Amino acid sequence: MRVQAVMSGLVSAVVGYASSFTVVLAGLRAVGATPGQAASGLLALCCGIGAAAVFLGLRYRMPISIAWSTPGAALLVATGPVPGGFPAAVGAFIVCAGLMVLAGLSPWPARAIAAIPRPIAGAMLAGVILSLCTAPVRAVVDIPLLAVPVILTWAVLQRYLRQWAVPGALVAAVIAIAVHGPGGGLSGAALRPAVELTTPTLNPSVVVSIAIPLFLVTMAAQNVPGMAVMATYGYTPPLRPVLVVTGLASAAAAPFGGHAVNLAAITAALTAGPDTHPDPGRRWIATVALGTGQLTLGLGAGLAMALVLLSPPVLVIAVAGLALLPALGSSLAGAVTEPEGREAAVVTFVVTASGMTILSIGAAFWGLVAGGLTALLLHRRPPLERQSSSTAETGVERRVHHAGRRPS
Repeated sequence: MRVQAVMSGLVSAVVGYASSFTVVLAGLRAVGATPGQAASGLLALCCGIGAAAVFLGLRYRMPISIAWSTPGAALLVATGPVPGGFPAAVGAFIVCAGLMVLAGLSPWPARAIAAIPRPIAGAMLAGVILSLCTAPVRAVVDIPLLAVPVILTWAVLQRYLRQWAVPGALVAAVIAIAVHGPGGGLSGAALRPAVELTTPTLNPSVVVSIAIPLFLVTMAAQNVPGMAVMATYGYTPPLRPVLVVTGLASAAAAPFGGHAVNLAAITAALTAGPDTHPDPGRRWIATVALGTGQLTLGLGAGLAMALVLLSPPVLVIAVAGLALLPALGSSLAGAVTEPEGREAAVVTFVVTASGMTILSIGAAFWGLVAGGLTALLLHRRPPLERQSSSTAETGVERRVHHAGRRPS
């Protein structure tokens, strides 16, 4: 049975890595990282995930799965180049990590996150990842010989082996690149771990563009759903210590290019479910195996970066978009399902998806602002209206009172 738990953890590590490492590399490159810095960031995230998963699993004897922030990486893609380049982005990563630690040490930040209406949070995430999710369509038009086999592989596996759909699409992409790509392929790729230290700088506009939205997206789209998945299987991990540990892991990874480490939302089900081990008290073994697997996979970050450099950019984004389609669907459903707040959610989605930049601050932040202002405008009754309503109600009460009186 222990072997079964170990295998579940290793499978979770492979699925989590293969399904979204392209999103991470694309996000880091978008905010100014060189290929070496992006590979270093991927390695740093794997080390942070591994250390946090092993520590939390051993400390609390629960299958607390850890991952990198895939929605956060998508946010970086949507943000694009920032003033000050990658050092400013690294400074924003450190600020985001500090906010995570603060959320763990104090209840107020978590309460503030919980106060954001769910439709607005879902709409912001949907707006962030929309451009990525349309990439498969663009790839079919631009590079059909490479993109069509990838998408067909994804579609077939989505029907029969859903959890392997994105890794299978990635394998199809590698084969397509080997067949149609430049001569030499991956033969010259560096297999050594790539470690590059970036000295961070603090730029106020970049902090507002990246750090705050990254913190909000990670909390709303990773940590909160991760807790919900754990609760589904009967586990209640201590959120505040988890936030402190993942925040410290994020802070350690940031100077080497990592953007955020957090609770896993999707792969958590692979380690917390009954297939992992019949005894719920022994499923933490899978989390330790997951951490070990992530450390091992991180050693191939240079090879992963070489693969990305060899492939057309639209193909890399297309694989990332396929990985994010479920997130887009759930985000849109959460944004518009309830009539209350639907208008504010639509405004948030439109502003965020526009990709606009004002005062060097990205669209995700302005989407939250626009959605919040819309919610206040549409759902706060003006004082005059409340007074008129109160007067009308008083008049009705008087008429009912007099109508009920009988002549003596």
